[in-house]
Amino acid sequence: MSNELAVALLRYIETQTGTSPYRTAVDGLLILRSDHPKPPTFLVARPALCIVAQGAKWASFGGAKLEYRAGQALVVGVETPSQGRVFEASPDNPCLVLVLELDLIMMRAVAREMSPPPVAAGDASCGVFIADFDGPLADCALRVVRLLDTPDAVGILYPLVMREICYWLLRGPKGPEIIKLASSGNASHGVLRAMENIRTRFSQPVRVEDLAKIAQLSQSAFHRQFKALTGLSPLQYQKQLRLLEARRLLLSQSMSVQAASFAVGYESPSQFSREYARMFGAPPKRDKEDSTNAKTMREAA
Repeated sequence: MSNELAVALLRYIETQTGTSPYRTAVDGLLILRSDHPKPPTFLVARPALCIVAQGAKWASFGGAKLEYRAGQALVVGVETPSQGRVFEASPDNPCLVLVLELDLIMMRAVAREMSPPPVAAGDASCGVFIADFDGPLADCALRVVRLLDTPDAVGILYPLVMREICYWLLRGPKGPEIIKLASSGNASHGVLRAMENIRTRFSQPVRVEDLAKIAQLSQSAFHRQFKALTGLSPLQYQKQLRLLEARRLLLSQSMSVQAASFAVGYESPSQFSREYARMFGAPPKRDKEDSTNAKTMREAA
């Protein structure tokens, strides 16, 4: 089925203008194509299915590095900083990835209708994992891509296919972890509320004891479950959010290094530069210059 999906994705891409990522008529559905291995990219991942139809990628969350290739999907259930890289691709066999945004509200609704209902995992578990994407799930992915040929049908049929995807994910081997992330009445949901609090005020100082209160957990239980979900401690999570936003300000908004460091909450530009270089592999000033030079070369070409 992965080969059929690759054929369908290539056929769709050939009708499009521009370059990857290819946006579609479906909100939250992207198609990625890479003809060559790429340097790592940094982003804040959102709940999504990243289905590889051809080629291979890896993604890093905290200290965990996950590889996934044709017939597999990266399932992201939490909004968290990440790093990813295409490592298997060529012009003859490009890496092709179908990205479907996950609706956790829909996931809960589907779970309520299932009999027997899925049972949430009992232990602290990771919010990001690899799942095989075969059988009914692969069939759903193929139907999603084919729907793009009939835009008038998308609004009616796409939600139905996504409900089916939710069903098969919940019935699969990772169902207990998925329903735990989607459920509103468990400890993981409290941790997700605390994570949202960090994201909305990442430039401000945060205290773990305050976050634990939001999650309605003891500090030790909160720290343990936060680390299990994201691979990061709460303070590491905040720091990576700060650095990702600072990089966006530097590269997209042409902000100065000092201004970017202050904008995301750093009081010391020297500390900012050290932590930036540790995360991105180059100090902010050089990273900005390299990005500008690369953009100039692309435009000249």
